Amino acid sequence: MTTRHFIIATAGHVDHGKSALVKTLTGTDPDRLPEEKKRQITIDLGFAELNLTAPNGDRIHAGIVDVPGHEDFVRNMIAGVGSVDLSLFIVATDDGWMPQSEEHLQILNYLGVKRAVIALTKSDLGRIDFVTDQIRRQLHDTLFADAPIVPTSVRTGAGIEKLTNMLATELARMEPQRDIGKPRLFVDRVFTLRGIGTIVTGTLTGGSLRRGQRIVVYPANLETRIRSIQSHGQELEGAQPGMRTAVNLQDVSVDQIKRGDVITIRDLGAPGSRLVVILERSARLPREDRAARLLKNGSSIYLHHGTSRVAARITGLETGRLEPGEKTIAQIKLAAPIFAFAGDRFVVRNPSERHTLAGGMVLDPNNQDTTLDDKHKRSLLMARAAAPNQIELWVGSEVELRRFVSAKMLLNQSNFSADAIADAVMRLDREKKIVVRGEITADAQFWRNLRAQAVALIDRAHKQNPERAGVDLNALRSALRIEESDLFEAFAADLCADDFVRKGSVIARRSHRAWLPAALQSVEKRIREALSKKPFDPPGRREIESDPHARQVLSFLVGNGEAIDITPDVVLLRESLEEMKSRVTQFISKNGPATVSELRQALGSSRRVIVPFLERLDREGFTRRVGDKRMICRIRNV
Repeated sequence: MTTRHFIIATAGHVDHGKSALVKTLTGTDPDRLPEEKKRQITIDLGFAELNLTAPNGDRIHAGIVDVPGHEDFVRNMIAGVGSVDLSLFIVATDDGWMPQSEEHLQILNYLGVKRAVIALTKSDLGRIDFVTDQIRRQLHDTLFADAPIVPTSVRTGAGIEKLTNMLATELARMEPQRDIGKPRLFVDRVFTLRGIGTIVTGTLTGGSLRRGQRIVVYPANLETRIRSIQSHGQELEGAQPGMRTAVNLQDVSVDQIKRGDVITIRDLGAPGSRLVVILERSARLPREDRAARLLKNGSSIYLHHGTSRVAARITGLETGRLEPGEKTIAQIKLAAPIFAFAGDRFVVRNPSERHTLAGGMVLDPNNQDTTLDDKHKRSLLMARAAAPNQIELWVGSEVELRRFVSAKMLLNQSNFSADAIADAVMRLDREKKIVVRGEITADAQFWRNLRAQAVALIDRAHKQNPERAGVDLNALRSALRIEESDLFEAFAADLCADDFVRKGSVIARRSHRAWLPAALQSVEKRIREALSKKPFDPPGRREIESDPHARQVLSFLVGNGEAIDITPDVVLLRESLEEMKSRVTQFISKNGPATVSELRQALGSSRRVIVPFLERLDREGFTRRVGDKRMICRIRNV
């Protein structure tokens, strides 16, 4: 028999009996604060657990998050419903549908909560049919239009068993949250226990956490370890997605962490302060209502994501404004970074936090662009917003938007698993919609354009400078404007997979053979004569490179290995260098270790040449310096 884990969150207007119903269902009073007891309203989040049996016999463990209904505490309500599977939406028969009923419904819709059970509380007061009809009208054209409505009374016990069975039935139809290997625990409580230390609680999503695991707390970038894990007071070796989770953190004080922080693992990216989103406003906002006022570019807002609440500013609205019933791509600039994933839902409220204005989905959690002017870019973003679960569309659009991306980081901050992303990459590569080269995944058109530019540059260089062995790789990288070293290495390797070859620091066509045009052959003869006249003490490079043609020829000789650069100003013919090595060997073999001065006189050279020449032999391991003398490390046949 398996146990399936889910999260239920209450919703509804103040004083409609949410906490009382939770206590009746679970035996736990979710109102834990003295102020809540005194005022008899929920102020902050409360928690309880509900164990159910599905119709097929499976065990269902549901963590219940009880949220406040008062308009002053909507910010706390949003912090409790960000990662829920099912809403227990509560409407009382004496009041019927009320302002916070409507606001909570809009918040749940913005956050993408798709399933609900409606508990019609205080049914012993009558008006059941009237309020049921009212609820149906209010839920028309929403995700909850067909949600079951169950009349209940905590005073008489009527409907409680039916509600319990309905919750079990609804949850049994749902798939538990997936483990995609990307755990995030959105912190909603932080406290300390004497003798134990700092405890944080939250709803775990995206992956598992285990005792002893190394974790990081964002946005503070605080690394620590999990000492122990509990769920509703039960000690666990590990927690699964969809579980209310409490973790005891090692060496972390209670003032280092707060509600809104996220516990996760390394290598999943980092917090960002600039989001690209799909922003939408409910058509249900009354236009005469203050909450219905326009959102426009530059509007100050509060963004609610997970359990966090961050001041922000909206930019990038295509028409400059967003009215009720509209949705568009936008950019949100945050006053502080948050650890968001592409695909995450959020809610937008006004600066005074009296009204819920909008909601939406994160499309890019770490956007680096400053504008959204490109219409094709907007169309790609709108396409992924319309298909949040189509992984190939997300992978394809991500690669096209960024032109290329590291395979390791591709949609790393998303609600897709690494395996699912890898499979989508393979399919798109087979279909030639993207290009995979080593650790780089690139847009196919971008790669073709880059290759065409590189081929044209190399061919032009071969034609203009046939004496050169190829194109300097750094010069090619600069001409292609590739700043990223990993991209350039993957690209150069791709070029060399067929028609091109890498020769040291240059790249050339395989068929290319460096040659000197007839017009330069006389210059070559002159340079060889100059270097041969005094082979162990030739003229300086500046003297040899007297004109552009001479520079071309000397570059050709060096590139082909016929001449050797000793220093920027000293060039030796290869045969001269080899002869110098031979004479050094003969002199030291006959006379023992020798000084620079002795070797200079023996070879008829100068300090300008002999000093860097001997240093080169030292680097090659041919000679070894002991004090002010050189000795031979190995004798070669000469």
